[in-house]
This record gives sequence, C-alpha cells and structure tokens, in this order.
Amino acid sequence: MTAALSSVGPPDRETSAARDRIPFSDADFQTIADLAMRDFGLHLTTAKRDLVYSRLLKRLRNLGLETFRDYCALLTGPQGEAERTAMLSALTTNVTHFFREDHHFKLLREVALPPLIKSAREGGRIRTWSAGCSAGQEPYSLAFTVLGLCPEAGKLNLRILATDVDSEILAKAEAGNYPEEERKAIPEAMRRFIEPAQNGFTIGGAARDLITFGKLNLIENWPIAGPFQVIFCRNVAIYFDKPTQSRLWARFGELLAPEGHLCIGHSERVAGPAELMFRTVGVTAYQRLAGAKTASSPPSAATALSNFPNRLEGHEK
Repeated sequence: MTAALSSVGPPDRETSAARDRIPFSDADFQTIADLAMRDFGLHLTTAKRDLVYSRLLKRLRNLGLETFRDYCALLTGPQGEAERTAMLSALTTNVTHFFREDHHFKLLREVALPPLIKSAREGGRIRTWSAGCSAGQEPYSLAFTVLGLCPEAGKLNLRILATDVDSEILAKAEAGNYPEEERKAIPEAMRRFIEPAQNGFTIGGAARDLITFGKLNLIENWPIAGPFQVIFCRNVAIYFDKPTQSRLWARFGELLAPEGHLCIGHSERVAGPAELMFRTVGVTAYQRLAGAKTASSPPSAATALSNFPNRLEGHEK
C-alpha cells in the first residue's frame, strides 16, 4: 500500500446510475469497515463511504453479484479470505515510482549506507526492509542505491527484504517488469541495473539478487527477528488509526539496530511511545537512539515462516 485512501470526487455517471439499483446500507458499510480494520488495520470512516461504494461496485460486477448484502455475505463466509484481500486492493491505491521522495535516497547515499557498506565489507550482516513495497519500485530503488555504492554487494551479507499484504501487487513486484515511461524516474547512472524488455524494461540480476519478497500483514505477528539497519515504510501508516500507527512505530523501533534509520511517508509522523526511541534526522526520516529503552515487548515471531519464501530465513540469522 503506497498512497492514501483519499476522499473520492464526484461520482461518475455509471456509479450515480447504480445507486438506486444497488443500495449501500449502513449495515453494509459497517460490515466492510469492520472487516477492513480487523484484517488489515484499514481505518474507514463514514467520510470514505462514497469512495468505498465506488471502488467496490466494480468488485460486485466482476463477481456477478447483485447487492452489497450478497457481497458482505461472501466476505464473511468460509470462502471470504481471498475476496477480503481483493477488497483491500480495490480500496487502496498503489501509486508509486522509482526513487519517490528522493531525499530519503540522498540520506542513504550520503549518511546511512557508507558505514553499513564498510561493515559489510568487513564481514558484517546488513539488512534493509521495504515494508509495504507495492509494485516493487521502492525495493529496487534501494537495491540500485546500494549497488551504486557497492557493486559487489551481492557477494556480501547485505540483503533487502520487501513485503506487502497484497498478493497481486507483490507478484508484480517480484516479476520486476515495468513500462518504458517509468525509466525516466531512474537516474542515468542507475540505468545500468535494468535491461530492455518488451514494451519497457526489466530489473537486472544484480538488483534482483539482493531482494527477498514475501507477503506480510503489518498488523499481525512478524516472523522476522531483525535487526535491520534501515526500514522504509512510506505512505502505509496513513491507512491506520492513531493507536495502530503508534504500535507500528514502536514495533519498527524494536527491530531497528541502534542508530538504524526509519523513513516514512511525507504526511506521516512518528508519535506515541516510539517518540522516545528516535531522533529526527531529515524530512520524515528518523534514527533509532542508541541508548533508548524499548517501548514494548519484542514483536512475536509466532507466525509460521511457511508464509514466506524459504530465502526469507536468511533474515532470521
């Protein structure tokens, strides 16, 4: 998830015409809002009701359903898990591009990565996490940045974990194929890490080899031990309510190594108990305080690693 669930504009003609035929009751909206919060931490206020109707009306058509009552029955039924994930994908907007919010990548190049690469060259273990990686532009931008400073990164103990809750968008990320128009966002010096492909380009092997992709729901248990030296989680927490955001920041703090960096979205701010764990080091960039006490118990690793590719086990070491 990489963009806010923003207020929808005036309904299109097709949506307006459907309102009388396909009503959307308070009970329908509340069922959907409750499921979105329970399963994904997605906070749907009544101000989002028109947007929810517009986005999910397309799901009803695709499924051949005639009412939102039928759709809610599907969501809450024994076969509802897959459709709840499809609902999440419909309600969230995967808008991103390579090197989005470039100030974070400048921080990496000039401040965070040089000492980490030095440590890796001396045998150290370095881990970076792109949490909410969407279609993959963020973790691949991280890989390009690492390779720009350290061409031999693939031979070192230096890896990037990329996770998302949306299986469909995660598959696109792992495929690593992009239309030609996305090339312009990649700096000229970094384009040596991509290769021509039909109707666009694909990510080269050097960058792919640094990244492990896996499905992960940020509001559930994390089968990840850490520590991470860098965590990117940008434009994800804006979907959550304030208590969920506060817990998320604290959990990231638990997994960050002392003096590790956390980069978040342009409209997000670390708040709650985690404020005592970080100092600001740039625009929406934070550094874990070396002597800070943890804000809560360590995140549980109870979730089975079977949900992830086997290669993810390397992040446990």
